Amino acid sequence: MTDEVLFRREGALGVVSLNRPKAIHALTLAMCEAMSTQLAEWAGDPAVKAIAIEHAEGRGFCSGGDINLLRQSALTDGGEAGRRFFFEEYRLNHQLFTYDKPVVAFMDGITMGGGVGISQPARFRVTTENTRFAMPETGIGLFPDVGGGWYLSRLDGRVGQFLALTGARLDGAECLWAGLATHYLPAEALPEAKARIAAGHEIGGVLAALAVKPPEAKIADHAGAIRKHFAFDTLEQVLASLESDDSEWAAKELATLRTKSPQACKVSLRQLEESLALETFAQNMAMEYRIGGRVLVLPDFAEGVRAVIVDKDHAPRWHPAAPEGVTEEMLEAIFAPLPHEEEWKPL
Repeated sequence: MTDEVLFRREGALGVVSLNRPKAIHALTLAMCEAMSTQLAEWAGDPAVKAIAIEHAEGRGFCSGGDINLLRQSALTDGGEAGRRFFFEEYRLNHQLFTYDKPVVAFMDGITMGGGVGISQPARFRVTTENTRFAMPETGIGLFPDVGGGWYLSRLDGRVGQFLALTGARLDGAECLWAGLATHYLPAEALPEAKARIAAGHEIGGVLAALAVKPPEAKIADHAGAIRKHFAFDTLEQVLASLESDDSEWAAKELATLRTKSPQACKVSLRQLEESLALETFAQNMAMEYRIGGRVLVLPDFAEGVRAVIVDKDHAPRWHPAAPEGVTEEMLEAIFAPLPHEEEWKPL
């Protein structure tokens, strides 16, 4: 086990507390394995009626996965360690999605990437004034994995496609508006919410009683533009639609998209399109594992992490550099089935 994630019992509540504050609680392989083991144990314990996922000290819920491990794997071992991380992380995502007992995720602070993967499967998803939600993977040559294909493709009004491509950040009120959260509470009310749930009170009733009216969701002002410009399943059509709009908002989103990996954007759009046609979350995770293992070792990922996280020059040299350079043949290779023995499987 690891001290990077802490477990405790509070009455009827099993509490998972992420504990990597210097990394904004980014997930490691050991953390994923420890959570899976503890969740399996609590699943068979009749005294545990519900699960809470929270963070210990620090300003974020969970900033994502262990990007440095993934980059080192891409550069040094052909992606082997990275694929192992994805395999176990996705098992945890699926375990939470199919968990028999109610799970409540307290998305208080930065909730990105891997943090989305462990909060969106929860039956109850609580945001606060501190929440900053994003799936920013296209900026580092990846795609919104950890179940992102499933969740984002099922949001109304093409908001999911907008979030997947642009990596836009939503606050707590915007998450509630979009359907990514179930409740909005002031951060100061979270200890009371946890105490009442631990005492055995019904979670939905507790959260409803402590919820407050959120601020206006700023993204709502652009709902019509998002529905219009992100209505397409090809990147070229999205870009052309934005180019045809002379508004300040369209210009901003177009400029944002032009900083992203064209390959990652095309992968993301296809991922969401295919996920919407899948029947089970397990099928989605198997698809994302195929994509993840391949995209990990393509040039854009190591280059994106270099530009954004390592050197911080924010000047990635994408390959291919333009959308038209990302061919259907390249996408087919990324999405192709793996040999049977290499395919992802749930716990």
